[in-house]
Amino acid sequence: MIETEEPEVLRVEAPEQAIVTARRVRKVYRSGTEVEALRGVDFEVGRGEMVAVVGPSGSGKTTLLNCLSGLERIDGGQILVDGSDLEKLSDNARTGYRARHMGFVFQAFNLLPVLTAVENVEIPLLLLGQRPRPAREQAMAMLETLGLADRAKHRPDMLSGGEQQRVAVARALVHQPAIVWADEPTGNLDTEGTEVVVELLVRLNKEGQTMVLVTHNPAVAGRAQRTVRMRDGRIEAPPQPARSAAPTS
Repeated sequence: MIETEEPEVLRVEAPEQAIVTARRVRKVYRSGTEVEALRGVDFEVGRGEMVAVVGPSGSGKTTLLNCLSGLERIDGGQILVDGSDLEKLSDNARTGYRARHMGFVFQAFNLLPVLTAVENVEIPLLLLGQRPRPAREQAMAMLETLGLADRAKHRPDMLSGGEQQRVAVARALVHQPAIVWADEPTGNLDTEGTEVVVELLVRLNKEGQTMVLVTHNPAVAGRAQRTVRMRDGRIEAPPQPARSAAPTS
């Protein structure tokens, strides 16, 4: 069970519109030999923005996402998420912060096979200490929003790949995170499933959800508001300033 008390975080001044700010970030993997996966990366994400990170395999895309989200420690530089310096937190406090303020969608759907769709979606709420009945109601509301209310009582093996990924998106969003991180969210989907999930992510972004996604698919990257290209642990083009999403009518 994740502790429900809000962890104390060191808050640092960040650019006004940026929800994520990375400055000169370095990450080194040490396994016999040293591999510098991130080499002084500067990166920003504007509040309400949808950013795609692209580049060849081994360029550092997933490492960047893992470091920005606090899944991995960094070896140099600074990362601020909504003004909070997660590097200053203990591992337990970082875990609690991620649980409250972030959502994750991965290539592997990572749904628990013995649970129904709604039971999978309500897990983050239960871990945060919400009572079962309101957690179930909130999970059902999220499934309905994503067009999956009629699949709520189905286990993952009774769902298509696209439906499973939509359940994973519902789970990532049910606790209303400040930002959603997606690593190859369409990597296991066919063309039809990819289109459904991408349309869903775009719609959610237009409603104000901040997203950062890693993808090899140029068609998926093309739907983002901004694309950042990586190679050899660096961002190829000069980093673009963060910007908030344009207001919707």
